Amino acid sequence: MGGPASGDPAAVRRTAAQAWIRGYPMLANYGTLHVQAIDDADPRYVGGFGVFRHFSRPFTPADTDVVTPNNDTPYSWAWLDLRAEPWVLEVPATERYHVLPVHDLDTAYAGFVGTRTTGSGGGRHLIAGPGHRADPPDGFDTVVRTDTNLAGIVARTYLAGPADVPELQRVQAGYRLKPLSEHLGTPRPVAAEPVWPVWRGEEVLGTLEFFTFLDFLLGFFPVLPADAELRERLAELGVGTGDFEPAALSAEVRRAMLAGIADGREQLAAAAPGAATGSVLFGTREQLGTRYLDRACGALTGLYGLPAEEAWYGGWESEAGGRLPAVLRFGPGRLPPARYFWSATMYRFPERQLAPNDIDRFSIGDRTPGLVYAPDGSLTLYLQHERPTDPAESANWLPAPAGPYQVVVRAYGPKPELLNGSWRLPMPTPR
Repeated sequence: MGGPASGDPAAVRRTAAQAWIRGYPMLANYGTLHVQAIDDADPRYVGGFGVFRHFSRPFTPADTDVVTPNNDTPYSWAWLDLRAEPWVLEVPATERYHVLPVHDLDTAYAGFVGTRTTGSGGGRHLIAGPGHRADPPDGFDTVVRTDTNLAGIVARTYLAGPADVPELQRVQAGYRLKPLSEHLGTPRPVAAEPVWPVWRGEEVLGTLEFFTFLDFLLGFFPVLPADAELRERLAELGVGTGDFEPAALSAEVRRAMLAGIADGREQLAAAAPGAATGSVLFGTREQLGTRYLDRACGALTGLYGLPAEEAWYGGWESEAGGRLPAVLRFGPGRLPPARYFWSATMYRFPERQLAPNDIDRFSIGDRTPGLVYAPDGSLTLYLQHERPTDPAESANWLPAPAGPYQVVVRAYGPKPELLNGSWRLPMPTPR
């Protein structure tokens, strides 16, 4: 059977479809990286590479950096260019729940710093890219080794409410990044500045420009053994070589690549509605393996979601929209089993963004003041657009948009019964 270089349209189409699925999380990630670390005219700009930008309040409908934003633990964003040298990450001592996950360019996690993995005592950690595998200097608690030369951190830090913001800010201010050379007091090495392609949004995904972006990004992504065969086929098309040029391809090959893009998009669209949650979609490279369609589903439905051992995710999408009131009942002793805390967050669908409501409540959970539990310890939440008239129901109201919605339930530090499936999330029922 001919390969891409032979001009076999069927082979080119298969390669393009596989590469689209494999590359989708990279482009989704780059879309965030570009506005936060490259485009200093964008209001979401964090200040470039190697700096934290902290959000010290819960998200609102005006915050649209990511889909299904986490409304429990405000984010601290940072991006790292690891080509020239490793970076040092320092965190303060705190009993407050926090996690600083380091993700690769394709959103697979390279490592975690925080309450669950490194404890509450604070520490110093080294983040080293694929070109820096030497043993670290003394004085580091852990080393996070990435497989890509671009990496990101989407840290989460617990916030108890508006009155808790000053303490949250104190902890966030203790998250610090600096180049290893600065830490050691040695001259700083410099890598050549790339010509960063301007991200133009999702319109890129359905065109051959997808492969122009993928060609650029693969320059930061050394070939992994699992990707070697696909990368070889892509290189025959010029993708991953650094000089991909669609115009240099024959019209037949371009048509086959476009057909492959359509195939990949169709596969993702078909898989996403039924995609499982938790570690199936989010995790380390070892956890995810070569399940690239699952990884693409994770990037589509919850970019930067955490693996199940850190935060369990469940939920559903409404069938009739927020106009149809529904109740979600947790029976006696059947609240989400979490070591830290749990919540349910409402999003408008299909945008997967927070929806405005009259009381500015976007999440509800065990930290919500004034929740009303039944005498037997059960808890009923009310999911509807209109505010309930009964005071007890109003206290347990999670406002829904007027149209379709999605609810995501998160449990931080999930207990074994949640991870092994013996606890199941109940489904809402119509009122």
